[in-house]
Amino acid sequence: MKRYFQPVEKDGSFKKQKDQLTANPSHSSPPTSNGTGLPPQTEEADGSVKKDPLKFMSWNANSLLLRLKKNRTEIADFVQRLDPDVIVIQEVRIPAAGGKGGSKNQGELKDDTSSAREEKQTLMRAISCPPLSNYRVWWSLGDSKYAGTALFVKHQFRPLKVSFSLDQTRSSALKHEVDGRVIVAEFEGFRLLNSYVPNNGWKDDATSFQRRRKWDQRMLDFVLGVSDKPLIWCGDLNVSHQDIDVSHPEFFSNAKIAGYMPPNKEILSMFVIQMTYLLWLWYFVDCGQPGFTIAERRRFSTILLQGKLLDTYRWLHKEPEQDCGYTWSGNPVGKYRGKRMRIDYFLVSETLKDRIVASNIHGHGIEMEGFLGSDHCPISLELSPMQDAS
Repeated sequence: MKRYFQPVEKDGSFKKQKDQLTANPSHSSPPTSNGTGLPPQTEEADGSVKKDPLKFMSWNANSLLLRLKKNRTEIADFVQRLDPDVIVIQEVRIPAAGGKGGSKNQGELKDDTSSAREEKQTLMRAISCPPLSNYRVWWSLGDSKYAGTALFVKHQFRPLKVSFSLDQTRSSALKHEVDGRVIVAEFEGFRLLNSYVPNNGWKDDATSFQRRRKWDQRMLDFVLGVSDKPLIWCGDLNVSHQDIDVSHPEFFSNAKIAGYMPPNKEILSMFVIQMTYLLWLWYFVDCGQPGFTIAERRRFSTILLQGKLLDTYRWLHKEPEQDCGYTWSGNPVGKYRGKRMRIDYFLVSETLKDRIVASNIHGHGIEMEGFLGSDHCPISLELSPMQDAS
């Protein structure tokens, strides 16, 4: 599948592609094959080559196209100030190329209708201007304006491999996850995983609890299967790990819809105990706000423990921060006003902990300052160069 919007010429001529791109500014930087055959790393002015990025930004944009239409200047100013080497985006919400009812190319933007072409051109014009023009982009998109992820990497860095699936076997790594929820970039010193984790939902059906249980198991299998290199796992992970990660623990624990009380097969299948208080716990283990149920938090703990992963923000910020300690904020109007959660993360392998320089949340307050128009704010991670690590 193609990652960019124009196929590589059969003769491999990048000069020909450059001429074509110049003639059509709606295209991005020259395309490369998905995960293999990446161009040589770009040399700096002094002849040096940068192997591994050190500064990262993650943001659930809640529709990248909409954000670039409405908040383009604000986004450009933020990226310019932060100057990350890598930007990962969740909820791109741009449909993949391909006709209705036919196969989709999840690495390419839809452009088979006049409205789709207009949207694509609007997006490409925005990312063809500084500072986003300083980055090479990879997409993993859904069939509709739902979910989807993107990876922006500065031109002076070249990942060794880019793939789009939690299944890292050779035959599956270049296939895309359903809804384009994953992009994996392998660099010299680590792997970077950008993921938009499915919401747990409210019911024990195939699109809610069951889907999330399967996802969490696949994520654990992925983390354990790529232990040959340190891992940086980032994105919207759709879980608040501890009480400190939500503004109102009691509110989120008791949240429900229309009085629905889910069954708890996950717990009941593990224990057969008659004690009253445990039966009560089983009844409520999947209850509450999606992202803050006991079952989700417990599975997340298992992934961190078995995968030997570290929550970089909590590693550096151990005390509650009511103004700026959350990455998602509820609608400023209604019962969710002021209700906030930390569900976006930079997790790293424990072997990288001595290289953590900073891990920050860039939005704050009930009025959602710094959220750049989304319901999530950007977060960032900075590592020290390997040779400088103590």
